[in-house]
Amino acid sequence: MVLLSVIVICEAASVFQPITDAHRSAALELFKPSDGSFGSLEEAYEALRSFEILGIDKKPDISTATCHSVLETLGSSSSSLKDLFHALRVNGILKCKVKEEVFEGIVPRLKAVISSASSLLEFYYSIGSLELIKGQSSNVIVLLSDADGIFRSIKALSQSDGRWRYSSNNPESSTYAAGLALKTLAGVVSLASSEIDQSMIGTLKNDITKLFDSVEKYDDGAFYFDEKVVEAHEHHGPLATTSSVVRGLTAFADVTSENIKLPGDKILGLAEFFLSIGIPGDTKDFFNQIDSVSVPLILSLPATVLSLSKKDQLKVKVNTVLGSNAPPLTVKLVRASSSGSKDGLLIESQELKFDKEISSHFLELPKNVDVGKYTFVFEVVLHDSEHEKVYATGGQTRVPVFVTGIIKVDNAEIVVLDSDLGSVESQKKLDLAGENVVSLSANHLQKLRLSFQLATPLGHVFKPHQLLEKLVWLQAFLKLSHDSKDFLGLVEKFYYLSGSYDIQLTVGDAVMENSFLKAIGQIELDLPEAPEKAPRPPLQPVDPYSRYGPKAEISHIFRAPDKRPPKELSLAFLGLTFVPLVGFFIGLLRLGVNFKNFPSSAVPATFAILFHLGIAAVLLLYALFWLKLDLFTTLKALGVLGAFLLFVGHRVLSHLASTSSKLKSA
Repeated sequence: MVLLSVIVICEAASVFQPITDAHRSAALELFKPSDGSFGSLEEAYEALRSFEILGIDKKPDISTATCHSVLETLGSSSSSLKDLFHALRVNGILKCKVKEEVFEGIVPRLKAVISSASSLLEFYYSIGSLELIKGQSSNVIVLLSDADGIFRSIKALSQSDGRWRYSSNNPESSTYAAGLALKTLAGVVSLASSEIDQSMIGTLKNDITKLFDSVEKYDDGAFYFDEKVVEAHEHHGPLATTSSVVRGLTAFADVTSENIKLPGDKILGLAEFFLSIGIPGDTKDFFNQIDSVSVPLILSLPATVLSLSKKDQLKVKVNTVLGSNAPPLTVKLVRASSSGSKDGLLIESQELKFDKEISSHFLELPKNVDVGKYTFVFEVVLHDSEHEKVYATGGQTRVPVFVTGIIKVDNAEIVVLDSDLGSVESQKKLDLAGENVVSLSANHLQKLRLSFQLATPLGHVFKPHQLLEKLVWLQAFLKLSHDSKDFLGLVEKFYYLSGSYDIQLTVGDAVMENSFLKAIGQIELDLPEAPEKAPRPPLQPVDPYSRYGPKAEISHIFRAPDKRPPKELSLAFLGLTFVPLVGFFIGLLRLGVNFKNFPSSAVPATFAILFHLGIAAVLLLYALFWLKLDLFTTLKALGVLGAFLLFVGHRVLSHLASTSSKLKSA
């Protein structure tokens, strides 16, 4: 089996689907530059690579600022190996205008580091940088003359369990480092001026096999790599570790001529791990997921439930993870068998047809397929033999498929029988496809029998998973089967409660399209009196939502109103209330009221008029309070009028006092 370069995953469509626009939207949301650039060239590469894999055209324009940083990093002799490596990776995407002289100046430095390197990261960054320069400039000589020696130096850091150390001074081994080492060795092979010793390649393949012995597994079948105990600053999570191993395996498979034999279930499990984690919320995790699943294929069933009544076709889609079309291939249905059938295979060795319009493979269900649960076994066959060196089909894969249909219901009847003689007391025919209102009566010495026949679309006897007959009295019910039931043995379950019971029948199954719950009618049961120690009916549960329902209407009874005086007496009393007002006016006349002191000039006269109008308004307010206003409204209005009267009254009195003082002084 070929390595992980491309994988075919055969699963139900509800579990794994190609990457959709949700990932593209998430990429634009996660990778947001600040002031036209990212914080580092590593972040810029992760963003650009993610956009490139996802095919995002409308992406942020960071080329100007990023290319400036790339040129500055590549042209500086003080740049670290890591910065050079990421600058070259970014340049591979943005195609910044880097001169050949810059590449020629970097290569000797990188080769010098390789010759004296003692740590895995030094080898990784320097060899990776030379590999990038090889792809970006054809005129610069980057080949390694001592590739075998470099290969052995890196291989010396490997451990017996397939993991690798970061340096000879660090005894701790790392699975994440194993991925870096595989990618670095792949670079050594591609940069070698002569062919690498094949015995070392064979040894490395054995190390890869040992590495896969440490792979871990989730309950859903997904496989992943995780770090063991390493230093805290070198620890990586399962996603980063698995991504590192996958990238290393893919790079090494691209440069070796021989196949790497790995367990097919683990290869598929690794791809399932990347596809089942959803959309990561971290930029680093998002990049690790996208960069690791940019090649695999997905074989999916748009529907795993097929209807015979609707004449559904079996459809299979094969796409890349990114949603693009797969290379030319054939999908075969190796076999299909029913889990509960004794007839063996129902479908065997059927090749699905390909519909170019919908880019799907399809198959018409044979006429011998009945309702039920089936196991379909698929196999993918590539048309081009050259693709077999790149793609791994994953072997045969089982997919559960449900075939549904209309179940026929015939010969339905309900009978009340005598328990001792078995004679029919009453018998009613039923139409379970329509409405039924039957009325029966029975006592505790009789029994009830409800019978009917179920048949599949092909005429086979059908046994549903759910078959329930209920006798409902008030809010309680008794579950019965479709067999005859003797009421004498059920009186305790009925709590000796005589009365009218509703009869309900429930028939259902996952493959039955016409499952139903029918109210058949009523039966009047005459049961004996309950003995003293007989169990009592349990208290019925209270619906918790009933507290939010409408409450009972409350009726208030008011006392009869007191007897009121005659209308004439009330009017006479009203007239008496005006007597003091009349007396007030008479008193004014008797005292000889005059307007001699009323101001004659315009401004004081205006304030005097307003003062008298304010007093009239207060009197009117009192009248309104008596007729309809409440106390608080009256007090608010009185406060406003009082402030007005205080102002205008003060001006009037000031004028009168001034006039009086002038007269006295004259």
